[in-house]
Formats: sequence, structure tokens, C-alpha cells
Amino acid sequence: MTANAYDRPAARVALVIHGGAGVIERDKLDADDERAIRADLDRALDAGHALLADGGSALDAVEAAVRVLEESPRFNAAKGAVFNAEGRHELDASIMEGHTRRAGAVAAVRTVRSPIRLARRVMERSPHVMLISDGAERFADDHDDLERVANDWFDTELRREQLERAQQRERAEAEAGVPADLRGRYFGTVGAVALDVHGHIAAATSTGGMTNKKWGRVGDSPVIGAGTWADARCGVSGTGWGEFFIRNAVAHDICARVAYGGQSLQEAADAVVMRVIPEHGGDGGVIALDADGNIVMPFNTSGMYRGWVKPDGSRGTAVFRERD
Repeated sequence: MTANAYDRPAARVALVIHGGAGVIERDKLDADDERAIRADLDRALDAGHALLADGGSALDAVEAAVRVLEESPRFNAAKGAVFNAEGRHELDASIMEGHTRRAGAVAAVRTVRSPIRLARRVMERSPHVMLISDGAERFADDHDDLERVANDWFDTELRREQLERAQQRERAEAEAGVPADLRGRYFGTVGAVALDVHGHIAAATSTGGMTNKKWGRVGDSPVIGAGTWADARCGVSGTGWGEFFIRNAVAHDICARVAYGGQSLQEAADAVVMRVIPEHGGDGGVIALDADGNIVMPFNTSGMYRGWVKPDGSRGTAVFRERD
């Protein structure tokens, strides 16, 4: 006898987000700031999971979650983006739909309020995957639904102070004749990975990049396969020292280990984040989920802002490893 709708198991949906990994020391994170950060993470979870629970797509869910984080000054993306060496903001983002392998990305954009929405428009309304700088801005000119703002709209006092400290440190290193120490300058970034009722996975990542970056530097966040990846089985969004995520194709490597190596998602993510990246001199973390709704969030730094809603509906947010 054919089972009716009441006999079939409920569709499983899941969502995991991050607000960046990095040098986050417990004794330096004010309790009020931590509460505010967790509240923003919860708002992002609410935005994405509401769509999933209503039967919406994973693609819509990751965009919605990331857009909430882009609007928060507490994360290094859009409104809270870091300053480059010229005292301006250059924003990067990417998004990918796993079952179709469609992807869109933008780099070094300056006046688009939501870089992740622009990345999705590149995916859906252009024949390309990545647009950069002036070209991406001209593409945005043709889409009325992409809100534009002056570059100083992204300013925050905290990020300006970070720029000043980074430049002071850079001058001191130059005077001392020692190599530049980039630790602590490249963290931030926001991202989301979702599984929808159709079993489809999508991933998205958005960032302001590295404090005091020069020469149009672009990290891993807009690079498909490095900072963002989704396929039919697996989705990943990364955060960390972008050069090492690019060199090791981190997001794709994790999903390839699942697809071709027979590893579990946990085994694959741990191998890449806890062994491969540190062995090459980098650090950071990832969020990932698979088609069964398994969620993993490994990081090799002191902390990573993150939040999740599992298929059973349980949810949470965390900053430090001890509070998982």
C-alpha cells in the first residue's frame, strides 16, 4: 500500500552561519558585545530558517541570512567592513547553488549595499561567474533592486581604529626591518550554508577583506572552490587567512573528500582545517553541512562566531570552543 503524506517523514532542513574566525580572546570580548553579536547571529538564523521552514530554497535562505549579517556593524562585511590602505572599503562576496552548480561572485565593489545580492544577480542575470571592481559596479547600474550607497556608508569607528593600529604596526615593522606580521588582520567575513526541503544545498560568503589591504588584494571569499562551494552532497563557507584558503582550494577540498574519498563531513572538514591549512602556515575555520543535514564548524583559531539550526529544530550560537 502506498504511504500517505502522514506516513512520510518530515522534510529535513538545516542552516549554519558564521561571522568570522580569528583572534577572539575571551577576556577581551565585552559581555555586552558578545550578547549583541549573538543577537545578530540569531537574527540571521531567524531570517534564513523562516524561509526554509516555509518550503523556501536553500539559495534564498543563505542570501537572507548573509544579508542580515552584512547589515550589522559587528562583522567584517558590508556595513562593518574593514578599511583598505587608502581608507576605503572594497567588498567581496560569492554564492553557489549545489544541485545546479550555478555560482556568482563579485570582488572589490565599493558602492553596493549588499554584495551578496549583487553576487546572486551575477549568477542569475549574467553569463559570468565573477565580476570585479568597476565592471561589477557597471553591472549593478543595470539592476534597480541593488541599492547603492556612498563608500563612507560602510564606515565604522572600530574599523578605522583597526586600520590606524595596523598602519602603525606596519611602520614599526618596516623601521625594524622585520617581515610583516599579518596575523589578526584578515579575519571577519560572514557566511551561510543551507539545506532545503528539496534536499538542495547552497552556500554564500561575504567580506570586507583584510585590514590595510593594498593593490586591489582579493582573498578567498569570492573565489568559488576556495571560500565558497556547494554541490549535491555538501556545502562550505570559509573564514580565515584567504591566501591559504585559495592555495589549498579549501571549500572544494572538503566536499571532494566527501564525494570521492568516502570521508564523513566531520572527517573531511577536520582534515583540511586542522591539518592542511596549518601545515601550510594559515589558519581560520569553516562551516559546512551535507545532504543528510549534518553540520560541522571546525576552526583552528581562538574563536569563531557561529550559529546553527539542525534538522531536529535545535539551534544555538557560539563564539569559543568551550561553549559549543
